[in-house]
Amino acid sequence: SQRSLQARRAELSRSIDTAAQQVRSLGDEQQRAQEEQTRLNDAAAQGGLQDALALKMEREKAVGERRSEYDELTNRLRGSDERRQQLEKAMEPLRQRITEFQLKEQAARLGLEQYNSLLTDAQADLAAIAQSIAEGNVRIPGMQGEIDRLHRDIAALGAVNLAALDELNAASERKLFLDAQMEDLTSAMNTLEDAIRKIDAETRDLLSGTFDTVNRHFGTMFPELFGGGQAKLVITGDEILDSGVQVIAQPPGKKNQTIHLLSGGEKALTAIALVFAIFQLNPAPFCLLDEVDAPLDDANTERYAKLVSSMSRGTQFLFISHNKIAMEMAQQLIGVTMQEQGVSRIVAVDMQSALHMAEAV
Repeated sequence: SQRSLQARRAELSRSIDTAAQQVRSLGDEQQRAQEEQTRLNDAAAQGGLQDALALKMEREKAVGERRSEYDELTNRLRGSDERRQQLEKAMEPLRQRITEFQLKEQAARLGLEQYNSLLTDAQADLAAIAQSIAEGNVRIPGMQGEIDRLHRDIAALGAVNLAALDELNAASERKLFLDAQMEDLTSAMNTLEDAIRKIDAETRDLLSGTFDTVNRHFGTMFPELFGGGQAKLVITGDEILDSGVQVIAQPPGKKNQTIHLLSGGEKALTAIALVFAIFQLNPAPFCLLDEVDAPLDDANTERYAKLVSSMSRGTQFLFISHNKIAMEMAQQLIGVTMQEQGVSRIVAVDMQSALHMAEAV
């Protein structure tokens, strides 16, 4: 049995080797079949792919041609559309003009029918009217304007006023009355203008004479107060009634161009000279001076006092002063004292009596 087992084993081993050899053969055959299948599949795929690529290129070429045709048609369509829009835009004014012409034609037709109706109602002779227009060289376009103007004038006249004659008579009487008043007013105005001219002439003469007299007195007073120099008044305009007066004063040793360059005392003394020059034009019985000498120095105060003393022969002077030099020229002093706070007392001193009393002592 061991021998049979070994034989069986050897047989089985041979069967196994045979089976393994068959397996190897089948594997090799399968591999060859797969390689052949792969080769056959690759060749078929390459052939199919080439056909597909050729078909694709042919189709793409056809599509390109169709696309080119489509693009060309699209461009032509776009150009046609733009041209259509341009034509429609250009046609719009023409349509408006056509509408305007239609309206004008309709209005002209209605006007023609209206005028024909009016001419028929008036039983007008059209041939005679045409001959008159031709012979008179009448401009037809201007006739409508003339007709409109006549209609406006007729409308402006309004309704007929039956009371116009009565209103005309009343207006005429009123006009005569106003004309008479106008003549009276014109005559009165001429009389007033003549009086004004006479008054202006007399005023110019009087003012000119007064100005010359004051200017002469001022030219005399100024050197007396300043001990020399010169001064004058100058009219600043051509018309004496409307002009101003400028004071030109030059004290001795100065060549100033304007009075504003003088000192305060010189200005005050110049003003005193001008006031006294005016005062001499028509002297009053008395003259009141209130601290006129306040801005003057001693030398100018002495000249001022001398001038007042010379003028006191014809005019009584009452002056208020705190200057001792000015007080010396007074013939009578009236002093004001305040011995008690808030209580003023007046003390009068007669200079002549005081001198006599002083001499007696």
